[in-house]
Amino acid sequence: MTQCGLLTGFNKPVPLRSGSVTVLIRGFVADVGCELLYRNEEPGPVEAVFVFPVDAEVAVYAFQARLGGTCIQAQLCEKKQAQELYGDALAGGQSSFLLQQEGTGGDVFSCSLGNLPPGEEAALTLRYVCELPLEPDGASRYMLPAMLRPRYTPHGWDGEDVTQGVPQVPQGELPYTLNLSVTLQSPHGIDRMLSNCPLSPLSYTAGNRTTAQVSLSKAPPWDRDVELLVYYAEPHKPSAVLEAGLPGVEPGSLMGDPAVMVTLLPSLPEVVPGQSSAGEFIFLLDRSGSMACPMDRLDHSRQRIDSAKETLVLLLKSLPLGCYFNIYSFGSWFESFYPQSVGYTQQTMAESLQHVQQLQANMGGTEILAPLRAIYRSPCLDGHPRQLFVFTDGEVGNTQDIITEVQRHQGAHRCFSFGIGEGASTALIKGIAWAAGGSAEFITGQDRMQPKALQSLKRALQPAVTGISLSWDLPPGMEAALLGRGPDVIFPGQRCLIYAQLHGQPQPPDTAMGGVTLQYRIQDQTYKETLQFPLQPQDGDRLPIHRLAAKSLLLELEGAVDTGSEGDQRRVLETSLSSGVVCSLTAYVGVVTERTQPVQGPLVRWGIPLTEFDLMAGHLSYVFPCLDEDNQRSFTLRDVVVVEHVNHCVKRRPPRRCLFWLCCLPEFIRGSLRREGRKSCIHGAPPETVPQKERALEESPLLRLVSLQNADGSWDLDPRLAAALGVSETDARGRMPIEDVAPGVWATVLAVVWLHGRAAGQRDEWEPRLWSGCGAEQGPG
Repeated sequence: MTQCGLLTGFNKPVPLRSGSVTVLIRGFVADVGCELLYRNEEPGPVEAVFVFPVDAEVAVYAFQARLGGTCIQAQLCEKKQAQELYGDALAGGQSSFLLQQEGTGGDVFSCSLGNLPPGEEAALTLRYVCELPLEPDGASRYMLPAMLRPRYTPHGWDGEDVTQGVPQVPQGELPYTLNLSVTLQSPHGIDRMLSNCPLSPLSYTAGNRTTAQVSLSKAPPWDRDVELLVYYAEPHKPSAVLEAGLPGVEPGSLMGDPAVMVTLLPSLPEVVPGQSSAGEFIFLLDRSGSMACPMDRLDHSRQRIDSAKETLVLLLKSLPLGCYFNIYSFGSWFESFYPQSVGYTQQTMAESLQHVQQLQANMGGTEILAPLRAIYRSPCLDGHPRQLFVFTDGEVGNTQDIITEVQRHQGAHRCFSFGIGEGASTALIKGIAWAAGGSAEFITGQDRMQPKALQSLKRALQPAVTGISLSWDLPPGMEAALLGRGPDVIFPGQRCLIYAQLHGQPQPPDTAMGGVTLQYRIQDQTYKETLQFPLQPQDGDRLPIHRLAAKSLLLELEGAVDTGSEGDQRRVLETSLSSGVVCSLTAYVGVVTERTQPVQGPLVRWGIPLTEFDLMAGHLSYVFPCLDEDNQRSFTLRDVVVVEHVNHCVKRRPPRRCLFWLCCLPEFIRGSLRREGRKSCIHGAPPETVPQKERALEESPLLRLVSLQNADGSWDLDPRLAAALGVSETDARGRMPIEDVAPGVWATVLAVVWLHGRAAGQRDEWEPRLWSGCGAEQGPG
C-alpha cells in the first residue's frame, strides 16, 4: 500500500528543483512551454519520475532535454516501442527521458528522467497548446494545474490506478517552486487580467493595447492550481484563424495543408426560467469524504459540500412551477430524496430545502456508477425532457466506464457537469457532458458556483437545437474537410469552435475570401451564423491550430477505439505520429548518445512528490486506512472519515448602493441597506457542532433570503424575512405604504429592493428566480 510523505519523512533530497512556465495567449488559444529543472545531489545516478495533471483536451506536441550543454529532441513513437527504448537505455547506462500519457483518461501524464549522473543538472521541456474556455462574465480562462489527487478506486474495479505510487507531502513543504510568465496578443484589445496568485502589473507592449506581458510577482511553491482570467475588449466577436501548413510536408496531409479554426457565438434567444413548465431535473451530488475539503486551501472558509448545497438551493428556487425533480447523493452508497421524480410545488420544494440543509460529506468513497444506473432505470416522463446535473470533485479511476454509461443513454437526457475544487478530473467532467450533449464547468478557489450553475440551468431549459449543419463558401479549386466532431450542441453564450483542413489553392491568392455558415433550428425557427475570412494563412513554426485540430480528431477517434476495429487504431497512431500530438497509444522518448562512458552505479528511483491535498480534512483517506473518531478500529480503503476540521471564516462584500429607490420605502430598510458588510467567523468548533441550517444561513446572506422564497417567487411577511432583512417584523408591518396592500406583496417588494441594494454584484444568481416566479410577460417585480 502506498504511504504518503515517506520520502520527505526521511529528509531525502528530491531531484526536481523548479518549474518554469511560459505562456503565449493569442485570443482563445494558449501555447505553453513548461521546463522542469532537475539536479542530482545523490552519490549515484537517479531516475526521477514526475506525475502531473493536464486538461484532457490539451495537445502535447514537443518534448526535449538539455543535459551538459547538449539539447536533445525526443521522438514520438508507439508507446510500447518508446518504453522499450527507455528501458534499454537505462540498462545500458545511458541517460534517457520519457513522456507518456497515464491511463486512458488523457488528463494525467508522467515525465521520467533516467540515469541522471551525480552532481549534474537536466532541464526537460514539454510544449502543449489548449483552448481557453469562456466564463459567464466573458473572461477567457487559462489554468495551470498543479494538484493531482489520488483517484478513488471503486469496489470491484481492476483497472489501472494512475496515481498509485505518487508520493505526497504536506502543504507548504514542496521542495520546488514555480516561475510563470505570460504574453498576451489579441487584435481586439486586452482589457485586464485577474488571477488567484499575485501578479506583476499588466504591461502593455503596444499603444493600442493589443499585446501585453505579465508574470507571477513571486515564485511560490507549485502546490496549487494557477488560474488566469483574461478580459478582452470584444470577447464575443466571431473570428477565423488560418494557419499555413508545415514547410516541406506533402500537400494533402494533415500537417501539409492549411488549417483553420473558426470561432462562432450563435445568437440564440434568451431562455427565461419560468417560461415553460416542461422538464425533469435530476441533481446528483457527491457526498464523498473529499467534499469536506475547503474550496480554497489558502482560505478554509468554505467547504466544497457547502458550496454545492448553496447551489442546490438556488437551483431548486429557480425551477419552473409544474416541472418534475429529484435529488440523489452518493458516496460508497447512494440515496434519493424521492423514489421517483415528483412535481415541483411549494410543499415538495420546502421539503427538499430542509433535507438539503442536513447533507454532509460523510458517505465515504466515490461510487458514481450505481446512482447513474439507478437514474437511468427510472422511466422518463412523457413531455418532460430529462436534464441531469452532476456535482463532484471528480476523483475516480474508472472514468471511461462512467462516460460509457452516460453515452449509452445520450438520447434520453442531457448531462450538465460541475468539477468542484482543485484537481478535479477534466476527463470525467468534460467526458460525461460531451457524452450526453450538455456542458461542463469547473469551480475552484474563490469561484462562486452559482452563476455557472444557473447558466447551465438556462441551457437545460432551452429547447433542443436540431438540424445543425455546416457549409463552406470557398473559391474554385478549394475545399474544406472537417477535423474532429462538428458542433453537436449549441447553447446561448457558448463559443462554437470548428477545425477544418483546407485543400487546394485559391485563385487569385491575394484577394481570395472564404466563408462558413452554421445553420440550426430551434422548434420551427431556422437560424444562420455566417463568417467571412481572408484566405491568407499565417506562418509560424509551432502550428497551434494544426495541433488543436489534430487533438480534436484524436479525441473523436480514441472514443471509437474501445469498440472499434484495428483500422481505427491505425488511424489514431497515424494521426498522432504525423502531428506530433501525444495520445494513449504513443509516447515521446529521447536517449543521450553523446556520452563516451556509461553512467556508473546502482540506479535509485525517485518519485517527485505532490502536495498532500488537505490531508487533515480526510482527503487522503483514499490512499491509506485511518481510524474512526475514537481511534477504535481501521476503516477499509473505501471508507472515509474527517479526521480534523478546519475553522470557518467567511468574508462578505460591502453592499452596493441601490440604483433606484421606491418612494414608499421606509427609512429602516434604507438604513439596513447602507450598513457596511461585516466579517462573520465561526472559530474553534468543528462544523458538525453548528447546526447545518444555521451554518448555511450564517455563511450566505443571499442564500438566507432566497431560502425563504416561495415556489411562486413571492415572500411571506414573517419574523424570518424580517431577520434576513435586518429589521423587526413590527417595523416591517407598521410601515406599509397603504393599508389594503397584501402583506405578501409588501414582503416581496422589500426582498427585491434588498437584492438590488445588497446583492447587486450577484444579480445573475438571484434574478432568474424572480423571473421564474412571475409570468414571462411581466418580468421581475
